[in-house]
Amino acid sequence: MPAKKKKFRLFDAVLASVCIILTVESAAPAAAVGNSQYFWWISMLILFFVPYGLISAELGTTYLGEGGIYDWVRLAYGNKWGCRIAWNYWINVALWIASLAVLFNDTLTQITGRDLPVWASIAIQLAFIWVVILMGKGKISESKWLINTAAVFKVFIMLLIGGLGIWVAATRGMATQFTFRSLFPSMDLSSLSFVSIIIYNFVGFEIVTTLASDMEKPKKQIPQALLLGGIIISLFYMFASFGIGVAIPVSELSTSTGLLDSLIYLAGDGTLVLIVGLMVMFTFFANLVSWAYGSLYVAKYAAENYDMPRVFASANSEGVPDKSPILNGIIASVLVVVAPFLPNQDVFWSFFSVGVFTLMVSYVPMFPAFLKLRRIDPDRERPFRVGGKGLFLKLMAYVPMALIVVSLIFTVVPMNTSPEELNTKIPLCVGILVSVVIQEILVAQGAKRRAGEAK
Repeated sequence: MPAKKKKFRLFDAVLASVCIILTVESAAPAAAVGNSQYFWWISMLILFFVPYGLISAELGTTYLGEGGIYDWVRLAYGNKWGCRIAWNYWINVALWIASLAVLFNDTLTQITGRDLPVWASIAIQLAFIWVVILMGKGKISESKWLINTAAVFKVFIMLLIGGLGIWVAATRGMATQFTFRSLFPSMDLSSLSFVSIIIYNFVGFEIVTTLASDMEKPKKQIPQALLLGGIIISLFYMFASFGIGVAIPVSELSTSTGLLDSLIYLAGDGTLVLIVGLMVMFTFFANLVSWAYGSLYVAKYAAENYDMPRVFASANSEGVPDKSPILNGIIASVLVVVAPFLPNQDVFWSFFSVGVFTLMVSYVPMFPAFLKLRRIDPDRERPFRVGGKGLFLKLMAYVPMALIVVSLIFTVVPMNTSPEELNTKIPLCVGILVSVVIQEILVAQGAKRRAGEAK
């Protein structure tokens, strides 16, 4: 039998990291940070993304298989912690599908200029959700065209917004004024809350490491994809955020529709806005399909190890999970149907913030797990190994972990007692509490399943 041809070259791996990590809908929230975002992008690239990516690369190439981050934590700290990772990693996709369904509808409204009745908006969101679920039935390595096309669209959109921003700044002036002092954060509690926005826009590289078996030279390609992808992603975010800042003052920027709002100001409300809007909507599908690949297989692997209910282990004849995506679709559908009737109508951020928390909390145990696996499994072959030892390795692990913990605290804790802040944070805390209760129920059930299997 001829050897299986590898499907992912370095170019594809870089594009995959761009598609998975770079999300155009996150450019506006990053721009809302203001001029100090440039300080945060550079700082988090060095202090978070590089160590996080290198650690993911070592773990992903050392412990091959579908379990990914769940398996790394389970091997280090046991099944209970593995179950917590699997749940949070899986549920964030359902919440993200719901938030992007809302944003898909908002984008459609922007580019058509037509406000739809509630029932029509819900119908569009439900259609979006179930198209995503159907698209997720194929393996990501067999959908390379989807990833590469979305990556090209994202690059085009980011370059367009940034390029138009430079032209408008030179010809018409800027809505956001730059000073040397404004490039640095004030380092008060409010400014530290921006760390979570930047870090969230960097996570996802561990999904790229799951493609190692499809790469020609994973030992070289994964760290190369990390460094190239990280630099490219940072530059694109900063360039697009600059263009958005040229068009719209930070105080008036909508975090959900700011990207197209800025394009309308920069280029006028015409055909270009329609084309870019369609590209943005296409990237929503690609983002979810690529992320779902990682989360669904993590949940499947966890169920096979009795840490998630058996329904998550169900797969079709090609080994692709077939029932857990349906659960994702049901949860997302319920959320978009209920959303218009909630008191807090900032729907996108309500869904998005709970999803951000559940995803980010999944990464916290990964960093100490890296150190422990080095200690308890020293003889295992590591195709890619993070250099250094002792204090250096501890800093590599604990600095990004501490940054995530800080970002989680500022995501949940109200920065003031204003009605706007409390109306945002209280529903968020309720959503997180519900997720934690379900998580601990699954942990207890998993322990019973393993005990029964051992008898």
